[in-house]
Amino acid sequence: MTPASGPRDLWGDAEHRPLVTVARNVSTRYLAIATDAIIGLLLLPFNVRELGPSAYGLWMLTASLTTYFSILDLGYGGSIVRFVAHYRARRDARGLNEIASTLFGIFSITGCVAYVVFLLLAFNIAYLVKDPAEQATARSLLLIIGVYVSLGFPVSIFGGIINGFQRYDLNNAVGICSSALVALVNVAALLAGFNLVQLVAATTAIRVLTYVVYRLNAYHVFPALSLRPSLFQWSRVRELTGFSVYISIIDWSNKLNYSIDAIIIGAYISTAAVTLWTIPQRLAEVLQRLTNQLNGVLLPMVVDSDAAQKPERLRAIFIQGTRLSLASVVPLAAALALLARPLIHAWVGPQFDGSVVVAQILIGVVAIRVGSATATTLLKGAGQHRMLAFSNAGAALANVALSLWWIRRFGLVGQAFGTLLPVALTSIFVLWPAACRRVGLTVADAFRTAVWPTLWPIAVMAAVIVPLRDALPARLWSVAITTAAGALCYGGTFLALAVNRDERQAYMAKAFELARARRRVVAAA
Repeated sequence: MTPASGPRDLWGDAEHRPLVTVARNVSTRYLAIATDAIIGLLLLPFNVRELGPSAYGLWMLTASLTTYFSILDLGYGGSIVRFVAHYRARRDARGLNEIASTLFGIFSITGCVAYVVFLLLAFNIAYLVKDPAEQATARSLLLIIGVYVSLGFPVSIFGGIINGFQRYDLNNAVGICSSALVALVNVAALLAGFNLVQLVAATTAIRVLTYVVYRLNAYHVFPALSLRPSLFQWSRVRELTGFSVYISIIDWSNKLNYSIDAIIIGAYISTAAVTLWTIPQRLAEVLQRLTNQLNGVLLPMVVDSDAAQKPERLRAIFIQGTRLSLASVVPLAAALALLARPLIHAWVGPQFDGSVVVAQILIGVVAIRVGSATATTLLKGAGQHRMLAFSNAGAALANVALSLWWIRRFGLVGQAFGTLLPVALTSIFVLWPAACRRVGLTVADAFRTAVWPTLWPIAVMAAVIVPLRDALPARLWSVAITTAAGALCYGGTFLALAVNRDERQAYMAKAFELARARRRVVAAA
């Protein structure tokens, strides 16, 4: 098919202002992350207090089931942005609409299948929730949440089109407004005396309404969007499947690795124990979201460098990406691990002291994941996605086996170690060496250049955090002050001593350039 040309306003102009686009998308992304983190920080203790540990744990248990439904998209969900961006680059409106219509048809069927699965789970809830008094509530929660999840499959096309046109800021803005509105409804519902089922029904209704906004935004960024049954093409299904099958393996593996824990805990211990797990899991999720935004930007650069056969550039991306990923996650992870006890005591109370060790282990998992994320991105974008998919699958199966074995003997700590060990072994001994070979580096040289400069400043940072931790009271403000002091100490040590002068000047120049671009975005707004 010959690419169709179109007016500039039909396709957007992000490629003419790349730095402004990056600044706009990254800034709003971090604003969305900060909004969710603050809301979660405030809402979790409020919800636990108003609902009680058992009811809140039941809510988290049923909600955790929804993460597995994304595997029903068979990897097509991970293909949306890639194919939208591809046909946008070709200025091929018909090709893009055929891709979108084909995916919309696939996801409409998937949504129906998803709700059937929700029905089966709801009416067989006794296998997941052992307490008969909680089974009716869990059944109602699944039927309500299932509406939101099932509609989300076809609606994801609109979000994918927006992202494919590099307007992540629109999706981020909708997410911020939705999170704030849901939080307000949550608080108002509980203060009005709503029970758990009524609360979930109210908040789910708000989330469903935001789907309308995503649709409006998709037609705004691409006015020529047309979703019609006549544009469904089996040739497009084959085109999509060739990429999505490996994405699906990676997605299934990630779900087993990082989302199955609440189900295992609920089945083998209790729903109250799910609450003890949810607290450190939330901390780990916030840390992951705050520190792993770089690698989404690196993927197209990796693909371009590999296609153009530029090994030196690929090697530089691997080294600098790994170093910057570690430099972003290591200080926060170290601070949270050292301050886990006062943080949890100040946040939700000393009765959750059993979550401290679990939090420290899960923080370690995040540090390893983020530190190896550039290696993962390189393997995915440089033609080794098959090896990546099967490695992740092996780690996921090992995680399930170890978790089932250790939770019986060691409880929540055993569950956490069941996640840590496979992730650490796969990242350090499989993915990292494979990435080093791909760019022509030895493991020792890559460690010395990319990893070691980010690790040794932890000693200097700990020398600041530990005395402050012992001297200040267990309050959120003192944890924040101590974390900030430690992070500043780490950053100063890293820039002053861990990297050479040329690298330090390059980092500072890029930081100033991005800051100027962000100011232009604010001024334009």
